Amino acid sequence: QVQLVESGGGSVQPGGSLRLSCAASRFTASSRTMRWYRQTPGKERELVAVNTSAATTNYSDSVKGRFTISRDNAKNTVYLQMNSLKPDDTAVYYCKASIMGVDYWGQGTQVTVTS
Repeated sequence: QVQLVESGGGSVQPGGSLRLSCAASRFTASSRTMRWYRQTPGKERELVAVNTSAATTNYSDSVKGRFTISRDNAKNTVYLQMNSLKPDDTAVYYCKASIMGVDYWGQGTQVTVTS
């Protein structure tokens, strides 16, 4: 069974950094486009970053220049490095893989940016 497990969330002050991890199992993440989303209460889930199987990346305007998506293929893990964090970045962050038309999500990890 495909599984995605996020970790690395926590509470940080504005301007701080966090690195989120998304550990994949039962499939090879390097052969799939991997995505990070975030969601706050009452709002739709927002696409934050994309890393394609060709290793191209895309970011939402709200995080461009501050967040970096990357992979460690040996660990079958995708990362989201978040720098210069702002209170507006507070959300639950999810990773997603789409395999043969089915979307698989992790359980999410909470990021809170507050002074």
